[in-house]
Amino acid sequence: MKVVQILPELVSGGVERGTLEISRALIAAGHDSLVISAGGPMVEQLEQEGGQHLTLPVHKKNLQSLCQIRALRRALIEHNVDIIHARSRVPAWIAYLAWKGMPKDTRPRFMTTFHGFHSVSAYSAIMTKGERVITVSESVKSHILENYPKTAPDKLTVIHRGVSDKDYPHGYQPSADSDATRLRASIQDKYLLTLPGRITGWKGGELFLQVLAELKKQGIPVHGWFAGGTHAKRTKFLEELQQQASDLGLTEDISFLGQRSDLKDIMAVSDVVLSLSTKEEAFGRVSLEALRLGKPVLGFDHGGVAEQLSTLFPEGAVPPEDLNATVSKLNSWYHQRPTVVTKESPFTLEHMQQAVIAIYRELIR
Repeated sequence: MKVVQILPELVSGGVERGTLEISRALIAAGHDSLVISAGGPMVEQLEQEGGQHLTLPVHKKNLQSLCQIRALRRALIEHNVDIIHARSRVPAWIAYLAWKGMPKDTRPRFMTTFHGFHSVSAYSAIMTKGERVITVSESVKSHILENYPKTAPDKLTVIHRGVSDKDYPHGYQPSADSDATRLRASIQDKYLLTLPGRITGWKGGELFLQVLAELKKQGIPVHGWFAGGTHAKRTKFLEELQQQASDLGLTEDISFLGQRSDLKDIMAVSDVVLSLSTKEEAFGRVSLEALRLGKPVLGFDHGGVAEQLSTLFPEGAVPPEDLNATVSKLNSWYHQRPTVVTKESPFTLEHMQQAVIAIYRELIR
């Protein structure tokens, strides 16, 4: 097979990471992998692993992007593509229109992955137009069926994102001279709670501060880590969080670590990893990574994180935005640390890769 995956850019993020994981699996199975995007630093890794990259400006959310339809159609013909797999809305529109303009008996198969809870609109509906549609969780599948009722249920397939046990081994601890170990040592024996994710309103930063303040009132020597960067447009929100922390008397009890390239190490030295997103996470790979490391995860019981917790660590689920339930659970875990038992997980990288390639094969047949 020759498979094209098309997405806006190869800069960073879960969609980009998943694209490279599928490319790697295709090559390992003897197939050809081509990725089309506007480029980015991850192109080097893609090519080192045997994938090809074609640079086209398919990332801009404006009508000028439609000028790429002819160029993309020409590329699909020149590369003799069997399957085109669209992973984002603007590239999906370009790919769909290029594909529709090709003869039915010779054009490749067209499929999409619905990666998130996109705004409900005709623009977003393009992600339901694939001959097969992958959804990254049962929650996203329900979102599609509820909001796009014309979508045939039998063309939807849930394939959860996956984590490699090799990359996230149970019980992993970073080296003694790592930055994470040094940071952990600087707060001594504090009860360390980590909230991973970009600093933005819906990730639950304000609630995290309230949780820390309540635990501190209860006499628990708590410390909180915000492990995530801040978008240039969100610096005001970061300043507001810092002011709230000061107002709550938490200045010495929190650390804003910024964007981390060693998030695995950061989670490994933490006592609990939290997922406090006020909006449902489409999947939430970071919480899964923490669970695979053997770290207790406390998360709101909605979206993809709820699906992970119900399978791997049910005691970690609390009602969304319930401050009392969150504080109560963390208080009890401080006095009796929970054990995350390694068990057979459906959320493995290998399962995800094999399931996606199986759909490619079905489409070819």
